[in-house]
Amino acid sequence: MIQNRKATVNDYDMIINLWERSVMATHHFLSFKDKEEIKEELPKYFPHLDVRLWFTEDSIIGFTAINGHHLEALFLDPAKIGKGYGKQIMHTCINDFGITSVDVNKQNEHATRFYLKSGFGITGEDLTDGAGRPYPILHLKYNEQQK
Repeated sequence: MIQNRKATVNDYDMIINLWERSVMATHHFLSFKDKEEIKEELPKYFPHLDVRLWFTEDSIIGFTAINGHHLEALFLDPAKIGKGYGKQIMHTCINDFGITSVDVNKQNEHATRFYLKSGFGITGEDLTDGAGRPYPILHLKYNEQQK
């Protein structure tokens, strides 16, 4: 059974480590320099978001970051990817936290397919990420009928 809890400042190092391992496994398109910049920026955002750790009795699965009804981040431990945990987390985010939108790197095709299968539809695209880096971002909205 998956559980979650609100992250604290004491969790930040673990979350950043998990983020880094997940990005190394899934974001091959990011340059090393950009990965390092984003890694440095992450802790500045955490206090402004509902950051949650997701875990089973014996291990951390991943984390999410929520801003209102927008899912800012969903990262899984690479060893947990493809085992249904993301689907369970997404289901809880939609049903318990009211998530209705998410942005995803267009070049992260696996994540894009995951969100589309989860009931999200593409509503727009930006050619750069929020910091102006050359990574296209897809904007998605939840529509239960798309599931």
